[in-house]
Amino acid sequence: MKKFVLPALLVALLAGCSSTGTFDQAGGTAVEDRSTGAPGVATVTAPSMAGSGIAALTDPNNILSKRSVFFDFDQFVIKPEARPLIEAHARFLVQNPQMKMLIQGNTDELGSREYNLALGQKRADAVRQALTLLGAKESQIESVSLGEEKPRCGESNESCFAQNRRGDMLYSGEF
Repeated sequence: MKKFVLPALLVALLAGCSSTGTFDQAGGTAVEDRSTGAPGVATVTAPSMAGSGIAALTDPNNILSKRSVFFDFDQFVIKPEARPLIEAHARFLVQNPQMKMLIQGNTDELGSREYNLALGQKRADAVRQALTLLGAKESQIESVSLGEEKPRCGESNESCFAQNRRGDMLYSGEF
């Protein structure tokens, strides 16, 4: 009985795995024809990711092209108006896990060098923490302080000081 059962199972298994492919003329190997869809199987195409790819980082019409989070004088609390910007960048990092970000914390020229370096680090860390709370991986983000060393505006007035109180988000290849 065992003589017949084992060969019968082997034949059934091989018959179930056979394909009705054609042979490649060059090498003689079987090639399965998949040009027509299998019955009951629908072709699925992914929805367009327009605006969420790497090109979106430089598109001036996309929020991802905006890279600075501004802070009030002597503060490192993120303002409510920066929330959509941070949410967009967090979403981008989640969708692009290969991307890395460097956050540079900046300050105005008021205060000592040491104080400004510490405040710049707190600002960069605040942005990093907000991004990670929204789903970005900690391994994707690095935060550093530049203090007052990289001003956006060099004049000594309040409007320039306000431009210098910021955290800048830079992606791989930009730093």
